[in-house]
Amino acid sequence: MFDPVLLKTFISVAETLSFTNAGALLGLSQPTVSQHIRKLEKAAGRHLITRDTRDVRLTDNGDALLGFARTILAAHDDAASYFTGSAMRGRLRFGSADDLALTQLPQVLREFRQLYPHINLELTVSQSSALMRRLQAGQLDLVFVKQEPGSPVGRLVRRDRMVWVMHPSVTIDPDAPLPLIVYQSPSLSRQLSIQALEDNGRTWHITCNVKEVNGALAATRAGIGIAVFPQSLIPSDLVQVPSGADLPQLGDIDFALVAGPKAATDAVEALTAAIMRAGA
Repeated sequence: MFDPVLLKTFISVAETLSFTNAGALLGLSQPTVSQHIRKLEKAAGRHLITRDTRDVRLTDNGDALLGFARTILAAHDDAASYFTGSAMRGRLRFGSADDLALTQLPQVLREFRQLYPHINLELTVSQSSALMRRLQAGQLDLVFVKQEPGSPVGRLVRRDRMVWVMHPSVTIDPDAPLPLIVYQSPSLSRQLSIQALEDNGRTWHITCNVKEVNGALAATRAGIGIAVFPQSLIPSDLVQVPSGADLPQLGDIDFALVAGPKAATDAVEALTAAIMRAGA
């Protein structure tokens, strides 16, 4: 009954209260805008807009149609998106290391679900070591994990540097054991930090054991100790420990995608390509 093209013109007129401005927004001439409104009024059988030399106003019927028009166009866009999306189907069990969810990954997954509406994406967020065990057990199809640089397993998304991180209010006493906030074992960041300190003869003690990134962030923000993060993932309210604290270098870490041998190839490749493009 209502042509979406006419409804779009009507909404632009209603929002700008100007036939000329509506035309400019839509790339239409003023006479074309007027023609669209006349056709819409004929279809509705109601007078929708009044105008004189100075003002453009919606009638009561115009106000009523405006709400319907927005709903109709939203439904039209959803339908177009659904039926023009990929016909790829199936289930994709995807796992991500919890701190990597602080990257662009959520946006990538949202766009992936819109592009492939028939793929049932199941997300698991955990530590890299736990995700790799589940991948090897056939419980996941693809994982996004942290691993040692140059690992032959998986596809490298990007490389980052591991650094010491603290709250700006914290003061490090060089003569006291370094207070550490670490993930529970097994954990690559835990291993890197403790090994680096021991290799450099620096004493340490664990002040907080955490299971996931929110726990590490909370403890660091509370000033309980020093944590280890990839440099690109340091939140704005935390800082990298200054070089004057004389803490050892921690080296690099790889963010990698690892696929299971029995995973559905098309779905895995599609998500892999999306993450690689984003450099998440």
